[in-house]
Amino acid sequence: MFQSLQALPADPILGLMAAYRADSNPRKIDLGIGIYKDENGNTPVVAAVKKAEAIMLKAQTTKSYVGPTGATDYNESVAQLLLGKTLMDSLGKRRVTVQSPGGCGGLRLAAEFIKSANPEATVWVSNPTWANHMPLLGSAGLKIEQYPYYDYTTHSVRFEEMLACLSNIGAGDVVMLHGCCHNPCGADLSQEQWRQIKDIALQQGFTVFIDLAYQGLGDGLEEDVYGTRLLAEALPELIVVTSCSKNFGLYRERTGAMTLIADSDVAAAVATTQIAAAARAMYSMPPDHGAAVVQLILNDPALHSEWDEELTLMRNRINALRAQLVTQIQAAGIVEDYSFIEREKGMFSFLGINVDQVQSLIKDYSIYLVDSSRINVAGVNANNIDYLASSLATVLAA
Repeated sequence: MFQSLQALPADPILGLMAAYRADSNPRKIDLGIGIYKDENGNTPVVAAVKKAEAIMLKAQTTKSYVGPTGATDYNESVAQLLLGKTLMDSLGKRRVTVQSPGGCGGLRLAAEFIKSANPEATVWVSNPTWANHMPLLGSAGLKIEQYPYYDYTTHSVRFEEMLACLSNIGAGDVVMLHGCCHNPCGADLSQEQWRQIKDIALQQGFTVFIDLAYQGLGDGLEEDVYGTRLLAEALPELIVVTSCSKNFGLYRERTGAMTLIADSDVAAAVATTQIAAAARAMYSMPPDHGAAVVQLILNDPALHSEWDEELTLMRNRINALRAQLVTQIQAAGIVEDYSFIEREKGMFSFLGINVDQVQSLIKDYSIYLVDSSRINVAGVNANNIDYLASSLATVLAA
């Protein structure tokens, strides 16, 4: 049976990671995979996580299952981080949050739920969007379409075109939005644009689905959920998937959540049975370690404060790197305007170069990035920024 199988191409980002590791060039730079890195190019364990793990492991008395929907205390804690206590209380039992195996697990769980609610639903994603959105949603059998989002010439959101497209989407379909720190382009919606999205969603009746993977890495923990909270307060239905991979540094622990807001307590209760059944059918029970750590941090004032401070340092470093990269690119003699990098949010930006130029950076300079020219800004540091800028200048001048 197995002899009939054909090899599939490597995932573009994971393939880059393997190529980077095999490269012996001491000046190599990894700008591909989307993980936070410090000035030394490492992805350290967050200090508050280390402390929480020590406390948890000392106190833990069982490894029993927590159930398909996860730990209740974790779910309520991440819901409050997402929504704030006032809004969370006002939503009452219209809101349900379930633990998932990372953001990816939450996205697939949401896809299965959408499929059960409306098998004919089309999910509209931004053009461009995160490369794994389409496989995660499409593998549940959902139809995927794209709405205009990013202008590669002006390096800004094509908002009027986006609105025009959304105005033709009706009830029964789903519109996915990036909550903040858009992956891959880094161009976010303004508060005024979020308000217009709210109005058109109410007018058209489509369901909004928010992927929020980077809360705290744009402008701040509260600022980054402006749009999400606006929609949660105004819309009758909302789906939000959150991840603890980036803001807690819990990449390998696969810690996330799916939050659902329904138009009534009864609808939310029914939806919960569908979500639990989907979780049970896919992976049975979510992993507990990362969730237990997050729950402890969010409920311990000292650990919460320490985590918030470290997250602020991470965010400020990324934002400072954006400004430094723009300055260094200008100093390298590049005439193209790269000031947009400083205006964007989160870890990602497009360099706006073509595939041949990307391949030249990889093959000739050991600077690894995906063909779309998306870079992980957190992969830049004081030791490699000059080399990156000068290499880019040489490639652009060729």
